[in-house]
Amino acid sequence: MRDCYRCYETKDRAKLQTLIGEDFTFTSPRDDRIDRATYFERCWPNADRIKRIDIKHLFVQGNDAFALYELTPAAGKSFRNTEFFRTENGKLKSVEVYFGDE
Repeated sequence: MRDCYRCYETKDRAKLQTLIGEDFTFTSPRDDRIDRATYFERCWPNADRIKRIDIKHLFVQGNDAFALYELTPAAGKSFRNTEFFRTENGKLKSVEVYFGDE
């Protein structure tokens, strides 16, 4: 998870692609289990707006993890989100994000 967030901070899409499995899915209030290709098309462009991601709490149990983080955008106010991660065979299999309020 930390490496994934770092990829957004450093704008390193190539690295992020090595961390995410081919059968990856992403769910958010705006996305319903989108696939890997759609994730990179729809979500990756947001990296340009991200200055920093600070993990406030991280709970890991086996292949599952919850992270609460504060995102500092390049412009505007910081906000918090929570994400649930699932990994399989050393790759990120799925992410469910729950948006915070500014």
